[in-house]
Amino acid sequence: MDTASPKTRTRIQKQKRELILEAALEVFSQHGFRGSTIDQIAEAAGMSKPNLLYYFRSKEDIHHTLIQRLLDTWLAPLRELDDVGDPLTELRGYIRRKLEMARDFPRESRLFANDILQGAPRAMPMLEDELKTLVDEKAEVILGWMKAGRIARTDPRHLIFSIWATTQHYADFDVQVRAVLGPGRDGEGRFEDAARFLEQLFMDGLKPKG
Repeated sequence: MDTASPKTRTRIQKQKRELILEAALEVFSQHGFRGSTIDQIAEAAGMSKPNLLYYFRSKEDIHHTLIQRLLDTWLAPLRELDDVGDPLTELRGYIRRKLEMARDFPRESRLFANDILQGAPRAMPMLEDELKTLVDEKAEVILGWMKAGRIARTDPRHLIFSIWATTQHYADFDVQVRAVLGPGRDGEGRFEDAARFLEQLFMDGLKPKG
């Protein structure tokens, strides 16, 4: 069992942990938590099960580490929402950053979605703590813009939920998106097409009335 703290781990230990986490991400994103086993992760990492268990105590330990990393990464674009900036520019940038994450981290998005669909048995403490705290904070920023007449009035939390739903769709349902778009529109350009559409959808709806 790797009991060393992150600061005292050797370079080799850090590399081994990263190898395991990369393999686990691939396995979990394909099979979900319940359908994945330590043996599958060990095989994907190219190491024995006892060797893997030296670095992580259990499948739950690996999954928790991945979820924590994912949440840290996933929340970074929302943390960047700046109350001193122009509201429409800030929200447009947030939509763009979320789509970039859908493009660059599809496995991580599916890992998170799988846990949520199971009732978030492993992610719930983080959802109720750091996620809720950050959303509450940014909802107040958005509400301030609304009160100042800088964007149209709406429910700030449901606005955030809607941005999550429309951007993460391109990660969680990528196969469906590409199949429906068909040849010629199913390449990397689909994310730019999505960005332009979502900017129009949200920006037109948020422009102050009158």
